[in-house]
Amino acid sequence: MNPLVAYFSATGVTAGAAKALAQAVNGALYEIRPAVPYTSADLNWRDAGSRSSVEMKDPGSRPALADTNAPVDGHDVVFLGFPVWWYVAPTILNTFLEAYDFSGKTIVLFATSGGSGLGKSAEGLRPSAPGAKIIDGRMLNGRFSEEELKSWVKELKL
Repeated sequence: MNPLVAYFSATGVTAGAAKALAQAVNGALYEIRPAVPYTSADLNWRDAGSRSSVEMKDPGSRPALADTNAPVDGHDVVFLGFPVWWYVAPTILNTFLEAYDFSGKTIVLFATSGGSGLGKSAEGLRPSAPGAKIIDGRMLNGRFSEEELKSWVKELKL
């Protein structure tokens, strides 16, 4: 297994989980960054007019990426991390998947959330990565030891 840990983190929580996972699996780390960074006002889910609310109401929304330099080609397994928004992955994850060819790769989802699980994240991401196998991984809320993360990855039988 030659893993890439790619992640989107709006507030830094998912970044922490991604860094711990990358260390545990000895994987490359890549941050998915929006062309226009999200502000705290953009992330206010209570405001129906906030940027994140507007994006998540439109399944066709594809926020622009800051770059398309992810080293996807050299990896057979991609751990894809994100904060759960409205019970699914933020649409910038669709933008990311559509920017590369993931054919033949296994994509393992992991996420952080204040109160929900992965929901229908895999279902919403599969059309954006034709030819890839996307599987639900797990929530990585809180702190996990390197041994806990290694054990989880071993259970995936990748």
